[in-house]
Amino acid sequence: APTSILLLFPSMSKDLSELLKEATKEVHEQAENTPFMKNFQKGQVSLHEFKLVTASLYFIYSALEEEIEHNKTNSVYAPLYFPAELHRKAALEEDLKYFYGSNWRQEIPCPEATQKYVERLHYVGKNHPELLVAHAYTRYLGDLSGGQVLKKIAQKALQLPSTGEGLAFFTFDGVSNATKFKQLYRSRMNALEMDHATKKRVLEEAKKAFLLNIQVFEALQELVSKGQENGHLVQPKAELRTRNTNRSYEHGPVPGKESEMTKRPHRDVMPTTPLLRWILALGFLATTVAVGLFAM
Repeated sequence: APTSILLLFPSMSKDLSELLKEATKEVHEQAENTPFMKNFQKGQVSLHEFKLVTASLYFIYSALEEEIEHNKTNSVYAPLYFPAELHRKAALEEDLKYFYGSNWRQEIPCPEATQKYVERLHYVGKNHPELLVAHAYTRYLGDLSGGQVLKKIAQKALQLPSTGEGLAFFTFDGVSNATKFKQLYRSRMNALEMDHATKKRVLEEAKKAFLLNIQVFEALQELVSKGQENGHLVQPKAELRTRNTNRSYEHGPVPGKESEMTKRPHRDVMPTTPLLRWILALGFLATTVAVGLFAM
């Protein structure tokens, strides 16, 4: 049986940000030392893997930000509401339009593992909104910490334009100083009123977030190994989208981008054997966790 969080951290009066960092330290170190991360740091990532990752992130952030919007006035989350600074859905839409074209919504795959992550986020938002803190911390501070490093690596490895197309996800225009913003975010998080039992549940949820991410990695690995970039498309279940029924999802094509993509060929930087594609796909995702979250 897993060791109790209370036994690991007898002083639950510590700041929540410190407790989260300590509770997830082991998985951070595991991700940091994996050879997959080193592969990405060497620029060993292909366009195919990058597109699949971006697609899954879109579904994940859409669910997370839908629930954040639903709970933005709830005292258990409201102090952490920074949509202009942190939210990634719109940026991911830009990237997907660039990579897939104007019909990207019909093209992107959503593996079952990604759907499972989406369902967990909706469940938490509707039933235990205080646990959104764990998911927001895991995703946003990680992306903000490691984003610039990953952006430069991906830009070079994939030969993406220097003007930033395809990399909007890593660009936080609303954050002028990442270090100061993270300090503000942690201070807001530490000021949330939580008893010991709630803190324990938040720490457990942060670990669950890592497990959900790992499952997404494995599912993407399977997609890559089978060469099914556009296969087995799974749309989020209707009941999970009831809050967005009146929101328009139709956007026109980005001027010039489709023709640019047609004219400018992208080449994979490694051979496309199943084993190497598996390594590359998981490498990108492991790096996102390790370089980003470990830097928190």
